[in-house]
Amino acid sequence: MHTLRLYLRFVKPYRWLVALTLLIGMLKFAIPMVTPLFLQYAIDDILLADLSRDDKLSRLAWLVGISFVLFVVIRYPIEYFRQYFAQLTTSRILFDLRNKLYAHLQRLSLRFYQERKSGEIISRMINDSEQTKSIVETGMMNVWLDMFTLMIALGIMLSMNVVLTLLSIVILPFYGIAVVKLYRRLRSYARARSAALADMQGYLNEHVVGIPVVKSFTLEKYEQKQFGIRNGKFLERALALTRWNALTNGIVNTLTEVAPLIVLLCGGYYVIEGNLTVGGFIAFYSYLDRMYTPLRRLVNASTELTQASASLERVMELLGEPLQVKDAKDAGTLELKAGRIEYRDVSFRYKDESDDVLRNVDLTIEPGQTVAFVGASGGGKSSLIGLLPRFYDIREGRILIDGQDVSRVTQISLRANIGMVLQDNILFSGSVRENVLLGDPDASEEQMIEAARRANAHDFIMGLPAGYDTEIGERGVKLSGGQKQRIAIARVFLKDPPILVLDEATSALDLESEHLIQESLSSLSDNRTTLVVAHRLSTITHADQIIVIERGEIVERGTHEQLMQREGAYARLYNVQNL
Repeated sequence: MHTLRLYLRFVKPYRWLVALTLLIGMLKFAIPMVTPLFLQYAIDDILLADLSRDDKLSRLAWLVGISFVLFVVIRYPIEYFRQYFAQLTTSRILFDLRNKLYAHLQRLSLRFYQERKSGEIISRMINDSEQTKSIVETGMMNVWLDMFTLMIALGIMLSMNVVLTLLSIVILPFYGIAVVKLYRRLRSYARARSAALADMQGYLNEHVVGIPVVKSFTLEKYEQKQFGIRNGKFLERALALTRWNALTNGIVNTLTEVAPLIVLLCGGYYVIEGNLTVGGFIAFYSYLDRMYTPLRRLVNASTELTQASASLERVMELLGEPLQVKDAKDAGTLELKAGRIEYRDVSFRYKDESDDVLRNVDLTIEPGQTVAFVGASGGGKSSLIGLLPRFYDIREGRILIDGQDVSRVTQISLRANIGMVLQDNILFSGSVRENVLLGDPDASEEQMIEAARRANAHDFIMGLPAGYDTEIGERGVKLSGGQKQRIAIARVFLKDPPILVLDEATSALDLESEHLIQESLSSLSDNRTTLVVAHRLSTITHADQIIVIERGEIVERGTHEQLMQREGAYARLYNVQNL
């Protein structure tokens, strides 16, 4: 019920549209209810009546004319608007739900994405959210309309013949028992099917992106087998759901056929005895179908709503995912004055049950300084710089920028002042222009081109088939590693941030491009506080301060010349690389 209440928040803005759709739907379902009465009139008062040929033809013509106006002229716009408003309502609710989901995903920390497959997230956002529309379309519209139709049919039948009506509904308690017994397991089957589908989509998404690895290691047959395992698991769970649905429908439809047989026997007896007219019997029998058709739909709606509720749980579970990094209630805007950064006794771990990645780090970076972080892989360098824009929250200690605790300012204002070129830069499908403008979507053409020039990217961009309008494919697959890196650097030039973070910013460049980029980065670093993570030590010898990190702790710090004279950890790393 809590999950449903959360979902109703998305329905509430459209409650009047739901009510209008229900009202139009009542008219739509009420019109066919007069058909059996017209049929009774045609049989008893026209065809079997003691009237002249001309009177019969005249009455029949009037009946057909009225029926034409009612079922064609009047019903058509009602049918149209009922369908249109129903789809409009569900589409708008899904639009709001997906927007809310995407906004929530934007706020979740990197840790959330590291622990889940992207395909599974996409499956919940697209497939499961699509399934939830049945909650509105079926649960809030069709179910009530079917109940309305059922009540009208039952009321008319009671007015025609009470005994036959009671015989018609004698089977209803068995319907209730069947629904209660059979639908208990349906929800778990539906949820298991959705989970299997998400797992398969997650695997597919991951391995389509990694297809070069599959081909280079000739893993096609192995991958086919692995996908087949997940596809088979989905098939198994889908068939389990199908078998249970088939069993349910079989039992329900069998029960449905019992009542017409009872009515046929008793109604036929009443006609023979003269207690019921032929037209009345045919009309009553027609209303029997009018009663059991919505009843069947209600049973099918139970199946649909059970599956929809399983999807709804998965969607709301995603929407309810707690924010691991969030703004404090009284968070203010970061007011950057000089760019002084302080790490005060900072300790950090990725999970509560794991060991610390960083331990008791104390570090001060003066405004305008370039500070390089070096050390073996896994030592904590990238973790240290990832804490500055609050991609993660620290376990102990404080991080200050110009005396302001980063945990007490808004994430937007914090990250707006930090430009990052990461080790694994991601470009988005689209044009080169669109990717460069991510640095500042409001920048002019001249500013964008200038940023590309300073990143040594303009010349190669102009050599592409459509220049800045060239489509680069998913993750920039049509570009070389060096070209992708230079576009990523151009984004930072365009952003022009006061604080610069370079995590292996030149790792994907050849030596010639690296030299040119180093000159550009040196220019970009002027009058900016710059943090650099580097494995190639020759690129950071100019740094104002070099920090050597091993196993989460600072073991050395100083300039290149000072550290070389100490002949410690930094000197060993530098000499090994030179050799």
